[in-house]
Amino acid sequence: MRFFLEKDFSVILLTFEKCIFTEKSCKGTMQLDLFKADSLKHSFSTVCDSVKCENNVPAWPDLFGKAIQDYLNANKIKKIRTLSLFSGAGGLDIGFSDVGFEIVESVEIEKKFCDTLELNSGKGKRFPKSKVNCIDIREFSGKGLGKIDFIIGGPPCQTFSAAGRRANGVLGTSDARGVLFKEYVRLLETLSPKGFLFENVYAIVGAQDGKPWQEILRSFSEVGYKLFYRIVDAADYGVPQHRERMIIVGLQEGEFKFPLPTHGPDSIDEAPYYNAETAVEGAKITADDGKLELGGRYGKLLNDIPPGLNYSFYTEEMGHPNPIFAWRSKFSDFLYKADPNVPVRTIKASGGAFTGPLHWDNRFFSYSEYKRLQTFPDDYEISGNRQIAVKQIGNSVPPQLARMMAIAIRQQVFKTRFPFELALSDGYEIQSFRKRKHELTKIYRKKAELAIAALKKKGRGLPDSYNYFSSLAENFSYKEVSETNAQFEVDVVWEKKLSINVYDKGKKTQKQTLHVDIVPNKKPWNIGIEKVELNVYSKQDVAFTVAWKAFERELVDNSIKADLVQLNGYYQYVPKLKNELTISGKMPYGKVLQSVVCGEHISDIVSGDVLCKAWNINSSEMQSAAEFLRKLGYEIRNNNTNPQIEPGNWLIPYSFPTLTPLSVQLRKKV
Repeated sequence: MRFFLEKDFSVILLTFEKCIFTEKSCKGTMQLDLFKADSLKHSFSTVCDSVKCENNVPAWPDLFGKAIQDYLNANKIKKIRTLSLFSGAGGLDIGFSDVGFEIVESVEIEKKFCDTLELNSGKGKRFPKSKVNCIDIREFSGKGLGKIDFIIGGPPCQTFSAAGRRANGVLGTSDARGVLFKEYVRLLETLSPKGFLFENVYAIVGAQDGKPWQEILRSFSEVGYKLFYRIVDAADYGVPQHRERMIIVGLQEGEFKFPLPTHGPDSIDEAPYYNAETAVEGAKITADDGKLELGGRYGKLLNDIPPGLNYSFYTEEMGHPNPIFAWRSKFSDFLYKADPNVPVRTIKASGGAFTGPLHWDNRFFSYSEYKRLQTFPDDYEISGNRQIAVKQIGNSVPPQLARMMAIAIRQQVFKTRFPFELALSDGYEIQSFRKRKHELTKIYRKKAELAIAALKKKGRGLPDSYNYFSSLAENFSYKEVSETNAQFEVDVVWEKKLSINVYDKGKKTQKQTLHVDIVPNKKPWNIGIEKVELNVYSKQDVAFTVAWKAFERELVDNSIKADLVQLNGYYQYVPKLKNELTISGKMPYGKVLQSVVCGEHISDIVSGDVLCKAWNINSSEMQSAAEFLRKLGYEIRNNNTNPQIEPGNWLIPYSFPTLTPLSVQLRKKV
């Protein structure tokens, strides 16, 4: 018997940090910098470029999975016969199947999960040759399968999970579900595949003083497998969700290195996380989703919670003037409102009426949005009503995390050659997601303090009117600056209406050139004012953009909305803003801008001919008009910016400029 476990990195990393990250050891730091520079060719952007797949756009994991499939099929690379255990809704199966692991059979006891697997199995489906066994794994013999190359699966984790601990204490292997890994071991011994991947919650390591964890490792090793394990965060691999999981890869022969993070601060090029806002953009809301607004006793409380926080916003410890909850009296996902700029917290399989993540626009996420947050393909069918489907999604492994593990396994274990070299870990890299989680807590506490201060201020009335100087950079970064560095001067007047007045610095005597009236569309805003007016006293075209940025600043600084989009609603829904633009002087493409501001053909993909007619311009002017809107900060899109838009068609998502320094569209050209 050979008993092997991957090294305990905690001691090694501590030593490594002491040796290298000191003032006296520049040489070690330089070596790391050289290593990082050499490794940039392995960055995930390079990986995506090599298979012609755009990264960090809405639903990009679907496109990435398809691109990998296409490469394997085009090069006639042999499939890997795979058995899926504890298959659930198929999260692991999707990711591995995309990378050429042919799911021969799946084993799952829950009928609702089996129904989902059946919907996606058969000729022309995602799992074309898979047989679904809807039985207790203890009744599955594994006979008659033929040669199995690989096994994937994660036994039920509730007994080791945080929710399980909260509800029942740590049962671990005292719970019947906690010993189902033994059935996994039995099938490994019976089928003797080349390797396997085992997935579970990270808390499995510490349950019952670590005794079940050691038993699991020993059992796998005793049937002839060399083990490599690591706790990973799904967000580090392109999932718009922080989800920590324990991954074990077992091999009969050879070594395995985990893939390095592809996203976040620990990635080679420190690529940004795939954030929640980008992930859900364009996801549909259907009649099956039902009413998405929160009702009941606590529904209205969500409105004042800043994105990223939860019920604790309403506690005495946070400084709320009217504390409703006791500190730590609820689960952390109770009234948890997602922050659109970062990945969401872990999606739970089961929860109550107020369980997050909840949308930053103060509602539940739709079924399609949940799929995006878990990186389930848009076209993947999930059985049951919305409640049942969401439960299945929350109980699954994110397919994008599975894809990255599958690619690393194919590359190292099955010697598959891809058009890229996946960056692999040597085990000495510092994983900082735990530290970042602690730092994020500090950030959100500060955010809560500001929001509560604004809330107290609102209790005394509207925010104060004031004046400031500002600048707008080419990347649409808008800042308050000193008078010396300013381009513009802005007056903010809070009354029954909010008035934003924009002047060239030092030229308050200039005549008004633009006026925008903004009122609620159909439903009141409930933000303390009846309307907004933007008044521009400048001949600079970008002063129009400054006015909108100044309006957005008021929404954010006063904790009213995260940005203008939240006030308006996403472009696939009915807009909540109704605008009208009046132009006093001459402005190039003024009629184009008036049409856009009033919402004509906004949020719809239309042909250039339709826009030209609406804008009263010739087709030869279409490109120039589009570039003009881009210069003002509009996210105007076409086939050049988004290949899924057919040539000749255009999309302008919003009636107001939305480009920021972080916008994906900022780096694209129409």
